[in-house]
Amino acid sequence: MMALLTSTKLNPRHHRETTMETQSHTAWYDAAEELLNNLGSQFSKRAFDFDSNCRFVQNNYDDLKEARFFSLAIPVELGGGGLTYTELCQITQQLAQHCGSTALAFAMHSHPVALNVFKANRNDERAIATLKKIASGELIIAGTGANDWLQSSGTAQAVAGGYVINAHKRFVSGGPGAQVLVSSVNHQTSEGAEVIHFSLPMSSEGIRIRDNWKTLGMRGTGSNDVILENVFLPETAIVARRPAGVWHPIWDAILPNAMPLITSCYFGMAEKAFHLATEACQGKPALATLLGSLHNELTVARLAVDDMVRSHDNYSFTPDRNLTNAILTRKTIANQAIRNVVDQAAVLVGGSGFFQGSDLERIIRDVRAMHFHPLPEHKQQAFSGRLLQGLDPVCELTQ
Repeated sequence: MMALLTSTKLNPRHHRETTMETQSHTAWYDAAEELLNNLGSQFSKRAFDFDSNCRFVQNNYDDLKEARFFSLAIPVELGGGGLTYTELCQITQQLAQHCGSTALAFAMHSHPVALNVFKANRNDERAIATLKKIASGELIIAGTGANDWLQSSGTAQAVAGGYVINAHKRFVSGGPGAQVLVSSVNHQTSEGAEVIHFSLPMSSEGIRIRDNWKTLGMRGTGSNDVILENVFLPETAIVARRPAGVWHPIWDAILPNAMPLITSCYFGMAEKAFHLATEACQGKPALATLLGSLHNELTVARLAVDDMVRSHDNYSFTPDRNLTNAILTRKTIANQAIRNVVDQAAVLVGGSGFFQGSDLERIIRDVRAMHFHPLPEHKQQAFSGRLLQGLDPVCELTQ
């Protein structure tokens, strides 16, 4: 990795303000940051082609894999780079300033890895073995999340040694570049429905990736549908089981590991929009108040994201429904502020930001995808409101 590094530095004006409590960094973080400074210009140049052709960011994935970015979060003793969770979020933010699609696909790989680091820190032998395997092969994960919320989808039929599963999964970000599929399936039992969580090689017989990711934004994530047709799921590939349609403590571990990373991606794009607007306002004193208002919105977003990351406490958090609620609430606050930043930046940049090929034009579309990550605003409000009323947060409004 170090052989790829150069002395290229970010423009000091583009260094982000931060309140994240990281005074010193791991050695691999410094190396990864410097590498991004080198690769970032290439990612920025490629972004238009990926976006305009709805093409997966495979070239960027290849560069990141060569530099071992996909194992950065794995502890050094297990073969990875040993980045803290805070550092992983910062890398994701920086990556998003060059290519939002690459950053989001990276985040969607990284949060299952982070969940396994969380488990490994609590002496989970299976998680430790999983992390060693990921690091040794620099394996890349693609998973389903929001559409597999409480109920999940698909069917599972018990057979000798496991199950035969059939499912149609959507929004599988990073699928074309992944070697591992992490997902879940609904299984009807005599005692009611359960959800089976599993991981399988993407090359398993019966798994097929469709080429149908044609969207408003985030066009380079390759979030195609994945079809599982009569796929054999061995018992050994099952990670967890839970009742379907009800809240389960598993989400109190998944969401705090996932949402700060995902939100960091979108915040990185908001930072880029802010930088573009700041440059457009230079020498125009009449725009000072509008620029100050834009900075306020960016600060709201930053505080929400930083608080999400801080509450994770570098894998030291205790899973709890109240923490999950706090994470989801801050995701909504960040989403609102990030969209405000991008919309106000478009006003300040003016007509040049309306043209196809403009970084800002792409960012305007890309940030619209943030709404779809758990939980969409109206569902989060119902979830939080019901908790405040002492009710079960799971209802028709939050399903």
